[in-house]
Amino acid sequence: MSEVLVVRDPPAHRWISSERAGDVAITQAIADPLFTGFGRSWWFALLITFPFVVWLLGAIIWLFYQGIGIWGINSTIVWGVAIANYVWWIGIGNAGTLISAMLLLTRQRWRASINRFAEAMTLFAVAIAGLMPIIHLGRPIYAYWLAPYPNTMALWPQWRSALVWDFWAIISYLLFSLLFWYVSLIPDLATMRDRTPHRAGQLLYGAFAVGWRGSAREWSRLETLHTTMAALGVPLVCSVHSIVGLDFAASLMPGWQESIFPPYFVVGAMYSGFAMVVVLAAAIRWGLSLEAIITPRHFDAMARILLMASVVMFYSYATEWFMGWYGGEHAEREAVRFEFTGAYAPLYWALLACDCLIPQILWWPFARRSLLVLIPVAVAINIGMWLERILIVWNTLSHGYMPSLWRSFHFTFWDWSFLVAPLGFFAFLFLLFMRLVPSVSMFDMRQLAHEEQAA
Repeated sequence: MSEVLVVRDPPAHRWISSERAGDVAITQAIADPLFTGFGRSWWFALLITFPFVVWLLGAIIWLFYQGIGIWGINSTIVWGVAIANYVWWIGIGNAGTLISAMLLLTRQRWRASINRFAEAMTLFAVAIAGLMPIIHLGRPIYAYWLAPYPNTMALWPQWRSALVWDFWAIISYLLFSLLFWYVSLIPDLATMRDRTPHRAGQLLYGAFAVGWRGSAREWSRLETLHTTMAALGVPLVCSVHSIVGLDFAASLMPGWQESIFPPYFVVGAMYSGFAMVVVLAAAIRWGLSLEAIITPRHFDAMARILLMASVVMFYSYATEWFMGWYGGEHAEREAVRFEFTGAYAPLYWALLACDCLIPQILWWPFARRSLLVLIPVAVAINIGMWLERILIVWNTLSHGYMPSLWRSFHFTFWDWSFLVAPLGFFAFLFLLFMRLVPSVSMFDMRQLAHEEQAA
């Protein structure tokens, strides 16, 4: 992971190295690690992440036992780390399907190397995001009130509640992402069924391959279904994070009444999601020795998107500042002033540095193709995007319309627990995914190799 990447691919194979351009070579490179094992490094990584799983489970149990008072929230700042985590994780989750669906519809060939694990990232991130509103309810045993179950008095659901919007956003998106990921996985599951030497593996992969035989009729139907789902996925992804943005914009609080919030949240989701994909791609490339399949040009393409998104994010921030000043309302101007000079000002300046300033190094080609530079930039972007999510909550709720209610948020150990432990849980789930399912789509890579060879 530490080397500086240098492009050596011949022109005939832009997105895959020539030594892995054959069907057999591609299949072996992707499938063989699942049969031969990952060695001690995978077990060591799994051992490191498992305590975080226990930590998260223990934190949830203690929260249910003691109540949400163990967090740093108070009667003024009623949203805290849980809601910020929800917005951050749902943003990362949105990016996976958006990346795969949008790149498929625009016929971007380089998606073949990253779409599988980007979609898996979506499933794990959305599942973690879905936990956050439930544990934030205070009475999670009543979480089913968010669903439109039949009730005589017609008291629930409360359709004006943002939590109901979030419920439908998470459920619909999680189900769609699972189906979209599974449909594209079926041919590879059939390949694993035919190659695994163990009877248990043959039965397991065979059951999930649903009798796939690779006929022309099956391929035609799969391609039609996958393309149709991609066309449905793009507006769904945009609507999901637009709903998350409307959780804030539909309120009457200063700093939140912004019509730019829905598109701004969608771009922010793509921004943080692509940054996470860069980190995961580097880890998979190193862990599975897929240097020939995840090439320097993939990192260059993703870095260009990160650079574009950083410019859009700065424009969004500047729009918020300008509208706060131009609107002339005292509370809105005070909210902007508080961002730059208030109690959380150091965090806000760090946010601007991580999201807007640091990514500008990606204007230089060497930075886009060097993992030594690109990975720290991607990590900084995700730190900045989490700071943005938490400061959206803190800055407004700490400094609302009534000065008598101005308060500050103070972290507790349990706030840190719900920030750090889910990251370890996500890594744990991703390690299991790498061990059980091909991390890169074999049939997409084989099709890509044939297309580039023909071109």
